[in-house]
Amino acid sequence: MKIGKIDTKDKVFIIAELSANHNHSLQTAEDTIYAAKESGADAIKLQTYTPDSLTIDCKKDDFLIKGGLWDGKNLYELYKVAMTPLEWHEELFNYARSLDLEVFSSPFSKKDVDFLKQFNPPAYKIASFEITDYEFVDYVVCQEKPIIVSTGIAEFEDIQNAINSAKKYNIDIALLKCTSAYPAPRSEVNLKTIPAMKEIFNCEIGFSDHTLGISAPIAAVTLGARIVEKHFILDKSIDSPDRAFSLTPKEFKEMVKTVREVEEMIGEVDFKPKKGREFARSLYVVKDIKKGEKFTRENIRSIRPGYGLHPKYLPQILGKKACKDLERGERLSWEVIG
Repeated sequence: MKIGKIDTKDKVFIIAELSANHNHSLQTAEDTIYAAKESGADAIKLQTYTPDSLTIDCKKDDFLIKGGLWDGKNLYELYKVAMTPLEWHEELFNYARSLDLEVFSSPFSKKDVDFLKQFNPPAYKIASFEITDYEFVDYVVCQEKPIIVSTGIAEFEDIQNAINSAKKYNIDIALLKCTSAYPAPRSEVNLKTIPAMKEIFNCEIGFSDHTLGISAPIAAVTLGARIVEKHFILDKSIDSPDRAFSLTPKEFKEMVKTVREVEEMIGEVDFKPKKGREFARSLYVVKDIKKGEKFTRENIRSIRPGYGLHPKYLPQILGKKACKDLERGERLSWEVIG
């Protein structure tokens, strides 16, 4: 999957999620984007919405969050605090691009999608909680840009709908394994789902992480994730709804470093030894042998180094005769065996 200049087949695509971590300061938002670039991110991802994109201003019990990090908060008020102002978008897109950083966003309504068109994003992200809105998913897909879809609350039918929609418009789609809990307990992450998703849906698979720390994304990469998304915050002292499960620049940099190391080590399926074969055992003369003398366990052995015949030939060589005089320390070859 190609997102801007980056092909996920060439490298794991690492996304720093700005989310609400700007604390309503444009300067903080820009400083965060700069720090994400310095920390090794390939992309910065915004969220594009107003509270009205997501809900209505209503104080009824249904509109109160029950449990978790935001327990008791009203949906409309939470989104008002967390939103990235629309008037910042042009500056943030331009600034990220000036740093040679890919930049795109998660829209949450058709109006948000229409707003984002002017910035020609390289992809669109569909957030986990939007995947059940099939009409919205289809509207994002019809923009004919690659889409990245988080699957945290999705049932199989929801994922299949997104896949079918992408096929209808012949666009690339990536699915992100995701646990929609904030922060996500490690016991609920279920990373084994990543290779299963690859096999079932036959598309690029990544990981959107809400756990604490960096162990989950590292493990996800070993299981085949080619996209990693993690919330990024300039400083944990910033008063943001997302700070608890966001990484600081130092933490993010360590994650990127480890992902790149793991990525290099994963390599490809290869059963051929690359180095060190010379230190394996092979058949050598360990006692001088005269021409015509029989090979025995006393005059030949399987020892290091590995330049002689393979030890597997020892049984068929024993009892045969030497074609020439052989000195102790000579490697055995078929040419000297009668």
